[in-house]
Amino acid sequence: MSSADLFSPNHPAAPLAERLRPKHFDEVIGQSHLLGEGKPLRLAFQSGKLHSMILWGPPGVGKTTLARLMASAFDAEFVPLSAVLSGVKDIREAIAQAERTLQQNGRHTILFVDEVHRFNKSQQDAFLPFVEQGLVTFIGATTENPSFELNNALLSRAQVYVLQSLSTAEMEQLLRRAQQTVLQGISIDAAAQDRIIGYADGDARRLFNVLEQLQTAAQAAGVSEVDAAFLDNTLAQKLRRFDKGGEAFYDQISALHKSVRGSNPDAALYWFVRMLDGGADPRYLARRIVRMAWEDIGLADPRAIQLTNDAAQTYERLGSPEGELALAQAVIYLAVAAKSNAGYVAYNAARAFVSQDGSREVPLHLRNAPTKLMKELDYGKDYRYAHNEAGGYAAGENYFPEGMQDVSFYQPTERGLEAKISEKLAHLRELDAKAKK
Repeated sequence: MSSADLFSPNHPAAPLAERLRPKHFDEVIGQSHLLGEGKPLRLAFQSGKLHSMILWGPPGVGKTTLARLMASAFDAEFVPLSAVLSGVKDIREAIAQAERTLQQNGRHTILFVDEVHRFNKSQQDAFLPFVEQGLVTFIGATTENPSFELNNALLSRAQVYVLQSLSTAEMEQLLRRAQQTVLQGISIDAAAQDRIIGYADGDARRLFNVLEQLQTAAQAAGVSEVDAAFLDNTLAQKLRRFDKGGEAFYDQISALHKSVRGSNPDAALYWFVRMLDGGADPRYLARRIVRMAWEDIGLADPRAIQLTNDAAQTYERLGSPEGELALAQAVIYLAVAAKSNAGYVAYNAARAFVSQDGSREVPLHLRNAPTKLMKELDYGKDYRYAHNEAGGYAAGENYFPEGMQDVSFYQPTERGLEAKISEKLAHLRELDAKAKK
């Protein structure tokens, strides 16, 4: 059958990703840290003993393929479920099917649940009795961190294997494999190949989908050689894989925040633009940038707080793409600004102290006395008005509840404006000490 026949209406074909799905472990490209000689999954297959597992990794890296290969290697029934489309009723039907298969054919069942993190707690709990009984071997696939998305009970019964995005070299191998099937008679120049692999961004399924689009477009245009120009006309704007609610999203936000904290403006700008390129909402990024100003720059450079707020307002006024320049410059400013988390640490320390401490009374001299009765009860008595004191400071005055231990939540750094704040506080503590003598 020719490549043209594969796309004719009379011969509907499965998607390229399905047609190229490996039939044996040796055909799998990627995940060598799990499938190489002496590696965990290779040893699991060689042992001949099935065990429940969670396959955690980004889209298009072989989670479903590995589950199917396991079923084939162990001559087990493969029953797939999608957590997006299935409910408890579907789980019960799958279990009933597993019981019939065991009774009628003596075959064990692998129950494969794609996007398992989409199941709620009760749905996840529904698997547990049957996993414990050994009726099914449970294999869950997820793009999300299992620690956050899966029940501890389920995690304790399944080994977690972490799959990785495919490397450029591995994607090139897949591209060559695909060219030998669907793209026969069509050549792709080096520049176009680089663009395609960059577009797929480590996702094999996305790579195959792009190649199918190219094959169809090339046939329609009567083109036998695909170059970068043809690619640009065929594909939408090149975008990196980006799940706005997924693990990659929070990993990139973390990288942006840590680059700012680490005073590397180039890295901070890179991650900021990566997130924009991937479809992140600039308003969300603006909120995170304002947070960084308060959390990591703080009083070392209070201008950062105003600048980030201004950048967020500029984006609201101008929108994309003009407003994104303001956010980008705010990111650069934060990265090069003096850093202090002293205010952040002080706030958390105060919260921790108050949450564990009792409810102490406000000292009488600090209470307001708007009525005659309150004055008769000594509310506000002996309060020292700081503005009337030398230097505008009531040296030795106590502002804490009576009998409370000395605390010092705020410890300014020696960076930026906080160096001046530190000097001032040290001077005031000296005045307090003299006054108490």
